[in-house]
Amino acid sequence: MAALNQKLGTKIVNILIFFFFVALAAIGMTLYISWQLEGAGAAINDAGSARMRSYRMAYLLSQSTHENTDSVVIDAEILKEIGLFESTLRTLEEGNQARPLFLPKEQEVRQQMKLLHQEWEERIKPLTLEIMNSERVAGQLTLITAYQPALVNFVSMVNDLVLMVEQSNTRNTTLLRSFQISLVVLSMVGTLILIYLFFVMVIRPVAKLQDGIQRMAAADFSVRLPVQSQDEFGALADGFNQMADRLQNLYGTLEDRVQEKTRSLEDKNQELAILYDFAAFLNKPASVEDLCREVLKKLMGVLTAQGGLVRLAAPNSNALHIIIHEGVSEKFAKEEECLTLGECLCGESARDGTPISWDLNIETPRPLLNRCKRDGFQSVSAIPIRSKKQVLGIFNLFFHEPHVFDSHEILLLETIGQHLGVAIENQRLVSREKEMAVSEERNLIAQELHDSIAQSLAFLNIQVQMLADSLRRGNNTEAMEGLAQIREGVQESYDVVRELLVHFRTRMEHADLASAITSTLEKFEGQTGIKTRFRQRGGGAPLAPEYVIQLLHIIQEALSNVRKHAQATQVDVEMEQNEGYRIIVIDNGKGFDSGPKSSIDAEQHVGLKIMKERAHRIGAQLAIASAQGEGTRVSLTLTKQPKGTA
Repeated sequence: MAALNQKLGTKIVNILIFFFFVALAAIGMTLYISWQLEGAGAAINDAGSARMRSYRMAYLLSQSTHENTDSVVIDAEILKEIGLFESTLRTLEEGNQARPLFLPKEQEVRQQMKLLHQEWEERIKPLTLEIMNSERVAGQLTLITAYQPALVNFVSMVNDLVLMVEQSNTRNTTLLRSFQISLVVLSMVGTLILIYLFFVMVIRPVAKLQDGIQRMAAADFSVRLPVQSQDEFGALADGFNQMADRLQNLYGTLEDRVQEKTRSLEDKNQELAILYDFAAFLNKPASVEDLCREVLKKLMGVLTAQGGLVRLAAPNSNALHIIIHEGVSEKFAKEEECLTLGECLCGESARDGTPISWDLNIETPRPLLNRCKRDGFQSVSAIPIRSKKQVLGIFNLFFHEPHVFDSHEILLLETIGQHLGVAIENQRLVSREKEMAVSEERNLIAQELHDSIAQSLAFLNIQVQMLADSLRRGNNTEAMEGLAQIREGVQESYDVVRELLVHFRTRMEHADLASAITSTLEKFEGQTGIKTRFRQRGGGAPLAPEYVIQLLHIIQEALSNVRKHAQATQVDVEMEQNEGYRIIVIDNGKGFDSGPKSSIDAEQHVGLKIMKERAHRIGAQLAIASAQGEGTRVSLTLTKQPKGTA
C-alpha cells in the first residue's frame, strides 16, 4: 500500500536501484571467483615448480657423488635450490595478493600444505643437507638410496596438493559459470520485470487516459478513469474525472445557460438601445427644461412609471426645486416644490449622491413619504443627476404598484442621470459662454463709445456753452465760429457712429477671410477716397467664423486709425497663409513715435488698445511699427490653426 502512495519517479528510481544492486552483487561475485581462480592457478604453478625443484635437488645430489665433479659448485647450486624451494613453500603458505597467488581456503588443502611443509623440514631437507655434508662417496650413495623413496613420497604429497587445488578450481569454475548463467537469466528476467512494471505503471495508465480523452472527444462525458495509485497518474486520473464532471455538468446545463446568456444579451441590447436613444437626444441643442421634460417622459414610457419629476439644486443653496413634473397632482407638486438636502428620500439621495428605490408599504419614520402615498403611489425612486462628481439634482419616478429596481436597472438609471447631468452642465456652460461673449463685446463697445462719441459729445458740450456765452454777449462773429466748430464736431460724431455701426453689424457673408478683407477695403476706399491694395499668398484650411470676425474687426480698427490719424493716401493689406495666418496693414501716412517711451497707449490711441485686446482673445500676436513721417505698419500673426476651424 505504501508503494501505491509513492510518486511515479520514486517508484522507477527504487526499481532501477534494486536491479542495479542485484547486478552489482552478481558481477562482484563473478569477479571474486575469477580472482580466486587466478590465485589458485598461480598456486598450482608454484606447486609444480616445487615438484621440479625437488627433482633438481635429487639430480644435483646424485651428481655430487661423482669424483670428477666440482663439489663446491654443486653444493652452491643445491643450497640455491633449497632457498628457492623454501621461498616457494612460504609463498604457498602465506600467499601473495599482488600477483595474486594463494591456496584455496579449504581445510584439507591447508592440512596437506602443513604436512608437506612438515615433510620438508623433518625428512627431505635434513637428508639433503646430510648427503651434502657426507665425505665418503659410499656413504653418499647409501644416503641417496634412502633419499629416493622419501623424495618420491614428498613429490607424491606435492602432487596431492596440486590435485586438491585443481579440484577447488574446478568447483570455483563451475560456480563461476553458474553465476554467469544466473546473471544472464537475471538480465532476461529483470528485463521482463521492468517491461511489466513500466507497462503497469506507465503504459497502461497512459492508454487508459488516452482512451478516456478519445471518448470525451466523442462527447461521451460519462467516462471516468479508475484512480488506482497516488502517483502522478493517479493525480491525472483524478483531475480527468473532475474535468469530466465539470464538462458533463456544463454540457447538461448548456441549453439553460445559452438561454440565460441570450436573455442577458437581450437585456444588455435593450439597455444600450435606451442609452443610445437618450444620448442621441441629449446631444441636440435644447433648453434645460426641455431636456428634463423629454428625458422624464422617455423614462416613464420605458419603465411604465405613472409619475415623475425633476428637481435641480439651486446655486449656492441647499434647496432642491421642481422644474418639471408629469403624472402627479398639482397639490403634490406644490407641496414638494422645494426640499432641502437630507430631507426625506429625495434630499438624502441628492445629499449622498446615491440612488434610492423604496417600497412605500414598508414602515418608515419619514413623514413626507405620506404625500406620495396620499397621491396613490406605492413605490418611489430617486436617482441623482451628476456631472463631474457633482450632484446637480435628482429625478423621481412614481409607481402605483410596488416596483423596486434591481442593481442593473439602478445602474442604467444612474447612467442616464449622468448623461442628463452632462447635458445640463453643457447648456449652462453655453449660456455662460454667451454671457461672457456679450459682456466682452459690450465692454469693447463701451470703450469705443467712451473713447470716440463720448469725447466728441464732451467737446460739443463745451462748444455749446461757449456759443451760449457768445450769444449773451452779442458777439455774432465768435458765435458763428463756435457754430462752425459744433457743425464739424457733429459731422465727425456722425462719421464715427456710422463706422461703429458698420463694425457692429459685421457678419460672415463671405466664404473666407480673403473675401471679407476685399469687401472691407472696397467699402473703406469708397467712404474715404484712400487707395487700397490687397495681396494674398499661400493657402490652407479656413478659419472658424468667430476667428474671422475678430481678425476682421482688428483690420477695420486699423483702417479706422488710418482714416482718423494717418492722413494717408495709400493703404496696403497683405495676408500670408501657411501653417497659420500673418496679416500686415501698411499706410503711407504721417506715422508716430512707437518707441519705448511713446504715447501709443494714450487716449488718442485707444483703438490700438482695442486691437490688442481682440488679438489676445484669439491667441494672436499684434505688433505695431511706426516712425514720424514714415507711415505705420500693423502686423497680426496667428501661429496655429485654432480648434474649431471648419
